[in-house]
Amino acid sequence: MQLKPALHAACLAYLQQRIDAAQSAMLAAQESANSETKSSAGDKYETGRAMAHEERNRNAVQLREALNLKAELERINPEAACDTVRPGALVATSMGQFYLSISAGKLVVEGVEYFAVSPAAPVAAALSGKRVGEEAAFNGKKVLVKAIL
Repeated sequence: MQLKPALHAACLAYLQQRIDAAQSAMLAAQESANSETKSSAGDKYETGRAMAHEERNRNAVQLREALNLKAELERINPEAACDTVRPGALVATSMGQFYLSISAGKLVVEGVEYFAVSPAAPVAAALSGKRVGEEAAFNGKKVLVKAIL
């Protein structure tokens, strides 16, 4: 498997884990709310249902965010070549290697560390539009673009 498609697949797997976790948590919260029974403790029943409802809503927000990120990632063609730093580019720099896609953190492919970062991330914004051999300033340091795939 080529490197960019492998990184892209790793990002998709990361998002799928987030989606599955949010869906499971929503289901558990809904089941918890449904299983609350009236008790002689008065407001305990309503409080338990309200807490379960809030938990379900929190997980629904996380699910929606993960689905939006997945849609954003799916707009990137990992087969496309890049000659400048832009979304979908794999950039080797003097600071490390970055895949501009979504914020998924450190990914290891074939024993090598890469960082999946959002194009809005500060390091990606600093490098945006740069070509091989150009430098950008990030956190007071010069970052050299060594290669772009």
